[in-house]
Amino acid sequence: MKTNYMKEQDALLDKLGGKKPGLLLHCCCGPCACPVFELLQERFEITAFYFNPNTGPQEEYLKRLSSLKQLILSAPYSIPLIEGETDSREFDKLSAGLEAEKEGGKRCEACFRLRLEKTARTAKELGFEYFCTTLTTSPRKDPETINAIGSELAGRFGVLWLPSDFKKRGGYLRSAEMSEKYGLYRQNYCGCEYSRRPIAP
Repeated sequence: MKTNYMKEQDALLDKLGGKKPGLLLHCCCGPCACPVFELLQERFEITAFYFNPNTGPQEEYLKRLSSLKQLILSAPYSIPLIEGETDSREFDKLSAGLEAEKEGGKRCEACFRLRLEKTARTAKELGFEYFCTTLTTSPRKDPETINAIGSELAGRFGVLWLPSDFKKRGGYLRSAEMSEKYGLYRQNYCGCEYSRRPIAP
């Protein structure tokens, strides 16, 4: 039986009461951030964190960063943005030997870990109480894997993990609606060169 991560999130939010703790939110792109900003802006002091060394080529990396900036400027949010120092060699190193993995396999798990570990480390260094990611907005991302990694890193770095499955409750549909409303660039592959392969039936 799969875990209902949004139910877990509801329980956590109920415990917050009127408190608005700091949340470092890893953002993969503007479209995936849309429903997350909308859902959490009243409950957390959000700072967006763009760290995606898997994303290429450079033109694509910049398009996704631009879409996130565009969302922040266009929508009624006051959310700071931190661009993490990105070196594509980090992803190249971890994906070595995993090139033939199917999308959603071990290479993706390693990629999630790379990005979430950097987010957790940065959250700890900057004094955020929570960290989370917009990755679960995508129906192609496994929430079980992402939440397991996030929970593990929370224990390691001493920063609280916010459980999520943001595609649920109409989140993915809301992403599409808001992207159209604000004219955001919507990519057609996850990010790395391997994810540009045709998806097997």
